[in-house]
Amino acid sequence: MKYILALTYGTRAEQAALGMQNWRREDIDAHLGFLRSFNRELTESGELVAVDALAAPETTRIVRAGTNGKPVVTDGPFAEAKEFLAGFWIVDVDGPERAYALAARASAAPGPGGKSLNTPIEVRAVVAAP
Repeated sequence: MKYILALTYGTRAEQAALGMQNWRREDIDAHLGFLRSFNRELTESGELVAVDALAAPETTRIVRAGTNGKPVVTDGPFAEAKEFLAGFWIVDVDGPERAYALAARASAAPGPGGKSLNTPIEVRAVVAAP
């Protein structure tokens, strides 16, 4: 069964942790090394379907169909939005327990000083089309 593991940030502290420009070089290297290793393991196990990071929330746009189907584009996210999606994995695993275990590992990615970021990971089943 496929699941999306959505890496979300909500609190100001979590958002600040994303600002890797303030991290020491060794902390950045450790974090990126963890992610490369995690992704490699998922690839080798055949569980990884897709993985991507997303641009900063400031670049987000909301699009709706306007007159004659032309796009109407507005800035987003909006001030009332507390959380934003930073990236995601789509995995194909035997069941929710495995998806939860992978999400917990991703949540524990190292941050400054090697301390676990304990980032919230939303786990949601991908529903197949009928």
